[in-house]
Amino acid sequence: MRWRIRSQVLVPLLVLGVGVAGVGWWQAGTAAANARDAIETRVRNVALTLSDGSSYPLSETVLRMMKHLSGADYLLVPRDGPSYTTLDAMPDEPPPVAVADDWQTLQLGPPVTLGPARYLCSGIRLSRPPRRGEVLYILYPESLLADAQREAIQPVLVLGGFTGLAALALALGLGQRLGRRVDELGRQTRRIAAGDFSPMPVPGHDDEIRDLAVAVNEMAQRLAQYQEMSLRSERLRLLGQVGGGLAHQLRNGLAGAKLALQVYLREAAGQIDTSALDVALRQLTLQEAHLQRFLQLGRAETPRREPVDLVEVVEEVRVLVEPRCGHAEVELVWRPLAGVPRVEGDAGQLGEVVLNLVGNALDAVTSAGTRPAVVEIRLRTEAGRVLLEVLDTGPGLSPEVAGRLFEPFVTGKPEGIGLGLAVVRQTVEAHGGRVGWSRDAGRTCFRIELPALPEDRGTP
Repeated sequence: MRWRIRSQVLVPLLVLGVGVAGVGWWQAGTAAANARDAIETRVRNVALTLSDGSSYPLSETVLRMMKHLSGADYLLVPRDGPSYTTLDAMPDEPPPVAVADDWQTLQLGPPVTLGPARYLCSGIRLSRPPRRGEVLYILYPESLLADAQREAIQPVLVLGGFTGLAALALALGLGQRLGRRVDELGRQTRRIAAGDFSPMPVPGHDDEIRDLAVAVNEMAQRLAQYQEMSLRSERLRLLGQVGGGLAHQLRNGLAGAKLALQVYLREAAGQIDTSALDVALRQLTLQEAHLQRFLQLGRAETPRREPVDLVEVVEEVRVLVEPRCGHAEVELVWRPLAGVPRVEGDAGQLGEVVLNLVGNALDAVTSAGTRPAVVEIRLRTEAGRVLLEVLDTGPGLSPEVAGRLFEPFVTGKPEGIGLGLAVVRQTVEAHGGRVGWSRDAGRTCFRIELPALPEDRGTP
């Protein structure tokens, strides 16, 4: 049988409340009995006082004084002569109760009605002269006993009732609160099972359920990462399949174009200005390298390790893109700094990274028709790392792609396929660096951080 946690908390507390109430009722009964015993002891003490061998006369005045002291009424029935009493009216006949011969066996008798009131009546036969053999009836008002018992019981009932109600309220409150928190955890786990890995609000109360909520959020975060890794691996696998089929045709086309251009350059050497053709040949060589990098996307590859001067790398990229900048009327800002530390890696791969970022920046400013159209390249050193930044005055990235920009097949360009930045991230991470982007003051900035060579870090 299913026993919910709410019930596991609620039932024991309810049992505790019932137990407290039961103890309270038992204590109330005990208090009422103790109150009756106390009054009965008082009556015996009165009987002892009035029936011993004292020398004072047992007159009506003495009885009235005893009434003020004890609260009880008295009826003295002598052997001869008239009776006298502290009651408002003399009863027609003595009360029908048993008469004790000594004060030690005296008990509160059954209730009797005398006039408008009810009394607990006891009788004792006097043993002192000159009233030996006379009967003294002690009439204790039933209302006084009820008041005494009520005063004894009331604190017990109030305390027991308050404790029981408090236990019940506490049980209900804790049960409802715990049940809501457990239900929320259940809903969150069902959302995770349905593929929604968004975190749940963490309870403010520091307890085991809060720890469980934190653990569930951590599980959801890891599942989201695993899902993303799985999707990324699947995209890379698909890329490998598609790229393998296209590689042969693309390489043949590039090789043919390079060969034709090289032949023409040899034949036209010294006859015409071949600087533009040289740039075109270098572009074809870079495109061939890009193709190779695309085909290697997703494969674990250790780059060649050698000192690389990023200033020279950026300068080569500048020479390649200047004709395009001039044609598109884009201002390319590049102010090389002296003393920038070298990095360790593959100069060709890092050149592809810089060219890719600069090309994206040119696409951003030219496609949007931004004016002024500016692309700026910065290179500086910070905390033992070399920072390369490419900034542009384009409109920025759309929210749809901003969070997944470095994933394969994610692009904001209508004609793009979304592989360039994926290659950038893989190359930079293979060199022990990291890549990111930001938007500030109307400019988009892509930043690459690479560890500087240890022997160059002291360069000013």
